[in-house]
Amino acid sequence: MLRQPVVAGQFYPGGKQALISELMRLIFKTQKKKKAKGVIVPHAGYAYSGGITGNVFGRIDVPRAALILGPNHHGQGSPLALFPEGEWLTPLVASPIDSELNGLLIKKCRYLKEDSTAHRFEHSLEVILPFLQILNPEITFSAICLGLDDFEILRATGEGIAAAIRESSMDVLIVASSDMTHYEPDISVRRKDDLALSRILAFDPEGLLQVCRSERISMCGAVAVAVMLAALRELGATRAELLSYGTSGDITGDIRQVVGYAGVLIE
Repeated sequence: MLRQPVVAGQFYPGGKQALISELMRLIFKTQKKKKAKGVIVPHAGYAYSGGITGNVFGRIDVPRAALILGPNHHGQGSPLALFPEGEWLTPLVASPIDSELNGLLIKKCRYLKEDSTAHRFEHSLEVILPFLQILNPEITFSAICLGLDDFEILRATGEGIAAAIRESSMDVLIVASSDMTHYEPDISVRRKDDLALSRILAFDPEGLLQVCRSERISMCGAVAVAVMLAALRELGATRAELLSYGTSGDITGDIRQVVGYAGVLIE
């Protein structure tokens, strides 16, 4: 199955050379790369959040395999949807789904279902892929779209992901795709995002979901981040670092209604 891009030319450039130029502009340049177990990056249009995403990916060695977790914005398909075997096309190249990792994920994650419907129009995973492709053209990946917030199911899924990665023959980078608080005044967005980020940096996935509910934090990928944190705790991750934070108001100059974006590295 070949997944066609749905937001090329909207969220990011639709032409190959234009996309390469934009990615090279956005990706942080450094010779001192870190080996990450996971990252959190935003998925808005590159004009708004691409600099934060590029700041994160530019600082790490991108391995041959990745698992991308993102929210289901459209509510279609399975609530825990693993894209089946095939390829994802971007203006850069078609990258294959990792058959080995997919098989291990289905084996270890009892709530996970192979389902392409949830992914058909979902942008939150698609906008991440070109960064991975340009930094490692040999990338293979698995993609999970999440549309529920039952913590026990999410925790079990995170633990299953950890078990799958342990059995994988390759290093696997987990990427959680999420924007932060949506469409509130800048001061409110930053306050709420501080609360959510404090739980992330403390490796507290249940606390993250609780604070998002109690404070009405509209962090669209909170469930994706919770699953990643649960998985990485099992895999021995010990340190999370906030690399970059900003809001759409930093780009537009309009701070009345903004969206927050954060880039986090987990080692």
